[in-house]
Amino acid sequence: MKAGLVVLCLGYVLSQFFRAFLAVLSVDLGRDINATPEDLAFASGLWFLIFAAMQLPVGWALDRIGPRLTAASLLLVGGAGGAALFAVANTPFHIAIAMGLIGVGCSPVLMASYYIFAREYPPARFATLAAVMLGVGSVGNLVASYPTALAVELMGWRATMWVLALFSGAIALGIWSTVNDPKKVETEHRGSVLDLLKEPALWAILPLMLVAYAPSAATRGLWAGPYLSDIFSLSTTQIGTATLIMGAAMIAGTFAYGPLDRVLGTRKWVIFGGNTLGAAALALLCLWIDSAVWLSVVLMALIGFLGASFPVIMAHGRAFVAPHLVGRGMTLLNLFGIGGVGLAQFVTGRIHAATVDISPTAPYTAIFGFFAITLALGCVIYLFSRDSVD
Repeated sequence: MKAGLVVLCLGYVLSQFFRAFLAVLSVDLGRDINATPEDLAFASGLWFLIFAAMQLPVGWALDRIGPRLTAASLLLVGGAGGAALFAVANTPFHIAIAMGLIGVGCSPVLMASYYIFAREYPPARFATLAAVMLGVGSVGNLVASYPTALAVELMGWRATMWVLALFSGAIALGIWSTVNDPKKVETEHRGSVLDLLKEPALWAILPLMLVAYAPSAATRGLWAGPYLSDIFSLSTTQIGTATLIMGAAMIAGTFAYGPLDRVLGTRKWVIFGGNTLGAAALALLCLWIDSAVWLSVVLMALIGFLGASFPVIMAHGRAFVAPHLVGRGMTLLNLFGIGGVGLAQFVTGRIHAATVDISPTAPYTAIFGFFAITLALGCVIYLFSRDSVD
């Protein structure tokens, strides 16, 4: 199982890469196939929404079929196939379809590992294990920054995507070869996602899950590129460096959040405190939107660090899920987390289009303001949640 978890982690590296690399390619795709920021926001949003929609069938498949076949088959068809389609894209529509297909391929990878953690390891270790998987896998976030910018400059974005297609296929075959399915839960109880939604303890957690990951993921995955290009005239490699810094901060935040629930004896207040500070950092970025490039990069890094509470929120919600519904419970939480990013990308794409003629800074002030407000509202609702520490 350890070898299988290593290969699943490599698959999650790909998942993190594919949700973040468009920020670095924005200049090249705009030049070569006339893809606008709105086009890329739509493509990025489609990745997240299709990824989120897949969580329901993935959750069923994890409980009924197991993580091995679920993750291997979807990554092979969706990940490798979508990357190949991206490599031959000639219009923004092709990019959107490719991103949607890649979203299908990436959808089971993290949840397959979380399913194994929930079934094979003590509940008290779940948040730490989830954070380690998320943190190590987030190396893909770093690869999607300066290294990708360098690869694109050396061999072009099409060749880069062909390499990624081959790598995706190899990882899928590796999952098939190394992952062992946990023993199935023997129970007379039946259940579905509807049973999970009837659990009152989840009602105050799901809204924050919907908005907590969106600011860092959407900024790192797309808006950092147009923002730094339009406001500070940064080049592709300079944007790659800035997103590398933000990606590193997101990884550091993941490892920082992971053990805090056990250290401090609370999940609720760790999550609430971090996300409240994240909303404040977004508000400051709105106020200092064009003050200095170094200040913007620092604030984006801070947003990435504070926005890394995903595994702790996942652990908080998992505490209220019955054992025979673990797969569907994990994927329901992930649906809200990833789906929130997809919805945010569609909304922020429209915000950009509606404000782009007002002033150079108006679109980005509005976008980061939207993130600040929605995150603050999520924190207010989360105050009514019930704490849990296993």
